[in-house]
Amino acid sequence: MPIARRWVLGCILLSIPGCSRVNLEAERAAILATDRPWQEAIAARDVEKAVSFWADDAVVMPQGQPSLAGKDAIRGFVVESFKVPGFGLRWETTSVTVAPHGELAYALATTTTTFNGPEGKPIAIRGKAATVWRKGSDGRWLCVVDIWNDDPPPKP
Repeated sequence: MPIARRWVLGCILLSIPGCSRVNLEAERAAILATDRPWQEAIAARDVEKAVSFWADDAVVMPQGQPSLAGKDAIRGFVVESFKVPGFGLRWETTSVTVAPHGELAYALATTTTTFNGPEGKPIAIRGKAATVWRKGSDGRWLCVVDIWNDDPPPKP
């Protein structure tokens, strides 16, 4: 096959969706870039902004509670969480793995959830989380599965 034909064929193949190269590091960075604004929305008790990071069909699996499917259920969970005295949530994403075609990813994080205990004193619970992310047709990454649990208490 002449060089010109191979070049044209290569250009055609690269223009087919799914055939072009995905910059996995840029996609990973885009997911990591959601951490700060998502945490800021939670700290500000901005329900709609906090919920906007989940996809419409997301599933949230809180520890010790039934799974929540869809934004209406998730919104209700967020509203109730914000009512807890002293509630706060911080996390540090420790790894993000993007699928080779760049449409899905998963992230692992360490978490700290805070709230006021029975005597009104702040309590901090350390834990871990796993999230699954899907890239929308608009290029925005949204969380589609969110699950977390607490670390065991420290031994005396």
